[in-house]
Amino acid sequence: MQAYKFTSERLGFRLWEEKDLVPFAALNSDPEVMEFFPKPLTTEETKNYITRLNQHYGDYGQTFYAVDTLENGEFIGFIGIAYPTFPADFTPCWEIGWRLKRAAWNKGYATEGAKRCLDYGLNENGYEAIYSFTATINHRSERVMQKIGMQKIGEFDHPKVEDGHRLKRHVLYKVEEMRE
Repeated sequence: MQAYKFTSERLGFRLWEEKDLVPFAALNSDPEVMEFFPKPLTTEETKNYITRLNQHYGDYGQTFYAVDTLENGEFIGFIGIAYPTFPADFTPCWEIGWRLKRAAWNKGYATEGAKRCLDYGLNENGYEAIYSFTATINHRSERVMQKIGMQKIGEFDHPKVEDGHRLKRHVLYKVEEMRE
């Protein structure tokens, strides 16, 4: 039985393990999954990312958690809460984010998992607010933000994306309490 930090109806949220490298590297190398990121990641970059995600949990008590389906224990990606380290007028803050493999798209997993993470952050951890952001052209993720009750509060140029890049401009969403 997998040790989950918490669960939703269909999903289990856990810390990262060595067994996650191969499926997470496959997800991160998929050009469709990584369409709204600067580039797909190599296996080595994914390994380093897992190390950073686990370190982030050690530093902040939160991370983008590895997510499995409870039905069969299949790894489908990540959903969770992180503490962005870049300077912006809304940081420091808590951020909710997700990245799922294509086979898990259009099944409601991102929405279900993000709602559960909002509940975990706002109600179980007492965070005053949680933010989310994505490139302005990433309408799928923006739609998830809307579905989970977040409100658009603006746009910004992401400081970690080079000037002139198609992903530089981001939408910014925020939620301060759970809404149904």
